[in-house]
Amino acid sequence: MGFHTFQTPYDWGRLDRYRRIAQDSGVSVLDFSVGSPVDHVPQSVRQALAAAADDSNASGYPITQGTAALRTAIADWFLGCRGVDLRPLHAGMLPTVGSKEGVALMACLLHCGAGDVVVQPRVSYPTYEIGTELAGATVLKVDDVSDVESWRHVPGVRAIWVNSPCNPTGEVLSTAQLTSIIAAARDIGAVVLSDECYALLDWGDPAAPCALSAGVCAGSAEGILVLYSLSKQSNMAGYRAAFVAGDERLITQMTAVRKQIGQIIPGPVQAAMVAALRDGTAVNEQRERYQLRLAKLVRALGDYGYAAHMPQGALYIWVEALSGGCWQDLDDLARLGIVASPGEFYGASDHLRFSITATDTTVDEAVRRLTKIR
Repeated sequence: MGFHTFQTPYDWGRLDRYRRIAQDSGVSVLDFSVGSPVDHVPQSVRQALAAAADDSNASGYPITQGTAALRTAIADWFLGCRGVDLRPLHAGMLPTVGSKEGVALMACLLHCGAGDVVVQPRVSYPTYEIGTELAGATVLKVDDVSDVESWRHVPGVRAIWVNSPCNPTGEVLSTAQLTSIIAAARDIGAVVLSDECYALLDWGDPAAPCALSAGVCAGSAEGILVLYSLSKQSNMAGYRAAFVAGDERLITQMTAVRKQIGQIIPGPVQAAMVAALRDGTAVNEQRERYQLRLAKLVRALGDYGYAAHMPQGALYIWVEALSGGCWQDLDDLARLGIVASPGEFYGASDHLRFSITATDTTVDEAVRRLTKIR
């Protein structure tokens, strides 16, 4: 596993100019760009972290594959929250140091390299592309990964990234679409990498399906890896708490590599993860906060002139730039003190992304400024 060079426009430092414009305009900065949670970590999680501060898994080296309690909590979460029983699927599981690390290292851990192709949506989370480039493999961007004919006959396809609910668009794939992707990938011996970190933050009906649902995966985890994060559902971004579940053979191989390079979740964080996975009340409360904030900001952006709508899932409002280009819109919004993400980061320079990871006070002030203009 060697790291190759990569190229990306994904650099949050590029937004400093727009924060300065806001400050020079004499207004406070209302930041809807990065997507970093601002609400409190649930009390249950904080208590579990503190209680585990001197456990054997803290004073000694932590367990790479996760404690028995964490593995049980992950299995119970899949069953209770996603309707997925991992046992008959012969699925393994592995905690990761945040979902971004899991995404960025995935192509390397799958031993992808020169001549291998990793498929991803054209508009998507930038780390999919960065991770593929780090492995020295080739990125293939397609408009719609559920259009399997756009990639299934391409030589060398080793993996397909799926993100539902999607960052940045909020799109949710249907059960039929996800089933078709998995079947086509298996036909060519490729792995489906299903990034489901916003799975409990979907705003439609029915709920977003899981790639490991029995009806989707035909009763087997073979060739499927599902990634999930506690960053958004439990405001634990700073804990770097996430996990991968799926194909037992692949999980075993990844665990062996991670053990040797010390890519391990700290023991007290593993205990905190258990609490987070079992505290459904806190997750539902956070979900309600996000839903209310989304609804408010969608209406305000619509009043301002954007064709904004409630996403099917995730925490972002994805809109076409009024000026035709994201950077000019960012300049205009900065004069109101509002900072968003440029669509160029995600593969669409004519769009913007507004993250709803902002306080109620920030959202309300943004609503006031946006509706006052028009």
